[in-house]
Amino acid sequence: MSTQHDQDTQRLEHLRTWLASITTPQLDLDSLRIASADASFRRYFRIDGMADGTKYSFIVMDAPQPQEDVKPFIQIAALFKQINLTVPEVLAQDTEQGFLLLTDLGTTMYSHVLNSDTAHKLYLDAIDALILLQTQSQPDVLQEYDREFLRRELMIFPEWYIGKHLGVTLTEEQTANLNKVFDALLANIVAQPQVFVHRDYHSRNLMLMDKGNPGILDFQGALYGPLTYDLVSLLRDAYVQWDEEMVLDWAIRYWEKAKKAGLPVAPDIDGFYRDFEFMGLQRHLKILGIFARLAHRDGKQHYLDDMPTVMEYVRKTSHRYKELIPLLRLLDVLEETAPKFGYTF
Repeated sequence: MSTQHDQDTQRLEHLRTWLASITTPQLDLDSLRIASADASFRRYFRIDGMADGTKYSFIVMDAPQPQEDVKPFIQIAALFKQINLTVPEVLAQDTEQGFLLLTDLGTTMYSHVLNSDTAHKLYLDAIDALILLQTQSQPDVLQEYDREFLRRELMIFPEWYIGKHLGVTLTEEQTANLNKVFDALLANIVAQPQVFVHRDYHSRNLMLMDKGNPGILDFQGALYGPLTYDLVSLLRDAYVQWDEEMVLDWAIRYWEKAKKAGLPVAPDIDGFYRDFEFMGLQRHLKILGIFARLAHRDGKQHYLDDMPTVMEYVRKTSHRYKELIPLLRLLDVLEETAPKFGYTF
């Protein structure tokens, strides 16, 4: 049986053969190097080359089938480019093998440069890009981010966070209480206006650009869904946390700009912020489940380090709305009953 290492080596050979077949741009195969890996099966390489007599670096995406499919990336890259967002351009493709050659948006993520001095301008740029995306939305272009899809995501929380990570089996009553909270969240979320949703719009997928800031990455999961989803991904980021007052200020600025742009946001800020918070709770419960799955199934233990930030968001939101209080009570019980692993939440 071939080992994972053998498979990786063989795949790299196939990738090199494909790159060697590309004539424009002219690529320097010896310069191929790892750029990054993400939470999925995808890997990214950087490679140098020449185009129109100028030296550039390019990005190579390696997305192995059957786990990955590059076709959604190609489709959504074209859609977002049409909207005038800054996204990588697909220069060459082999959809069967799962290889893409892309323009390079550089190495400076928002997460590298965000601090109290830079955040305001960077977030306003990201909000402007988000409003541009949303105002150009149309139904029947992307798959719907519907109630069933949202509920499936929520179920990752009891399966992976409660069941696998905490090692707890819920009682019937606890399950019923959790499902009531899920129903309250879903009732709010599916009633929100629908727009194009990036679905992972945060500091590690936004690149600082000299022109057309921000550069936008990792959009292949985009859907047509709830208006507040991307804003909450941006402002309540699993990897970067801001004071509540700052988040509220940015959310209000988004709301004012969105109204001016003709987006159907809630008419009063309290209603809008409630939508924002309910959407955030759905996302953060899903993320706790996904981080647990990445750690326990895929051996990516470092995702456990980001759980406390996400759990803080979950607790603060649950505390503020009476329909969500049963979730807070459940979390208190789980903390008492879960086996101790040497880390606490």
